[in-house]
Amino acid sequence: MLSYTVYSEAGGVGKSTLAANLAVAHARAGLDVLVVPLDPQDGDLSRLFGVDDDRADGNADNLVRHLIDAPKGPFEDLIRTTEDVDIVPEHNMLSDLSGHLSREQDKAEQLGDAYNIYAQLHRVLDEANVADKYDVLICDPPATESDHLYNAIYATRNLVIPVEPSAKGKASVEGLANLATNFADQLGIDVGVLAAVPNGFKDTRDQREMVENLDHTTPATIGDRTSLMEGCWKQQCSAFEYVHEHRSRRRDYEVETLAQLDRLARSLEEQVGLDAPHPPEPGALELKGPA
Repeated sequence: MLSYTVYSEAGGVGKSTLAANLAVAHARAGLDVLVVPLDPQDGDLSRLFGVDDDRADGNADNLVRHLIDAPKGPFEDLIRTTEDVDIVPEHNMLSDLSGHLSREQDKAEQLGDAYNIYAQLHRVLDEANVADKYDVLICDPPATESDHLYNAIYATRNLVIPVEPSAKGKASVEGLANLATNFADQLGIDVGVLAAVPNGFKDTRDQREMVENLDHTTPATIGDRTSLMEGCWKQQCSAFEYVHEHRSRRRDYEVETLAQLDRLARSLEEQVGLDAPHPPEPGALELKGPA
């Protein structure tokens, strides 16, 4: 299974939109995809896909209940599906995830049991046999160092990093690399970086120099697509769905962006030896099913 966390220390670099569009790009190729967003703030991936109806319902079962081993039902019942992507929607209980995990840790320690607060998402996904049911797992934590992030990294062991193409963005990538290395050393796990994805690229000399000097693989460099992404949030869908269903005319630069997302998805799959059963022509919107 290909598993990765889309993360940046900087906000506003298109982290959630990249995670959502990569999920659809994998699904377009015939892969089974599960997305686990973990952002406690509104305007998150569940909102983008329009599956956040129960977010404020205190009686609704949700991922946090499963993380603290107090579910109201099976994990599978949490899942919503849109654009052929399965999603575990975010819930307001995520805002106190650290408090809930800390209380569970205290109870375990009082009983003399070991408890790793960073391993709970991994436990839940393992108990639900996610690795057997899905080809791709994507986590989308908030853009802050938190238990949400560490649970995502522990569960996926790989990072995809959206990058603001600036000196500030390069410093953010270096800081994230150090954070991931320290976390991996602390827990005795390996964490890799599958790709860095410059986003909002305007092809200036400084930006070209910054991208060339990144220490990580950059399979795609995405231009400034503010209008396209704002349209996605307005219509609550991926860029593929937005261009296909909501644009009155095709714009070549937007179709090329879809092609970049397809190629980026193929690059990530190749890194773990995952063969998509029917990958589309990059950027194609009239898809052919399997032969």
